Amino acid sequence: QLQAYGGGLVQFGGSLRLSCAASGFALANSAIGWFRQAPGKEREWVSSIGRSGGSTNYADDAKGRFTISRDNAKNTVYLQMNSLKPEDTGVYYCNAVSLAKNGPWGQGTLVTVSS
Repeated sequence: QLQAYGGGLVQFGGSLRLSCAASGFALANSAIGWFRQAPGKEREWVSSIGRSGGSTNYADDAKGRFTISRDNAKNTVYLQMNSLKPEDTGVYYCNAVSLAKNGPWGQGTLVTVSS
């Protein structure tokens, strides 16, 4: 399973970098996505990156503010989040894109943006 780390409390306009690490799973073999579940809402896709890192995609609200990257040598995927807004608040998860529909899901990390 993939585990997300790096969340916390940040003020409006601040930045955080999330990390996604794998146990018993070679990240390099999969496209990886970041997903967010805001309080009382369904989990939604935020961003994804191809196996080599050459292809990245973002939800409209993340474009220009978030940057996804990966270091396959470290078996880690990152999400740099800048200019954070209160509506970015939620639990952030990472997962292989191929597992996003049915899981399983690992531990997420809570991001709270105060206004």
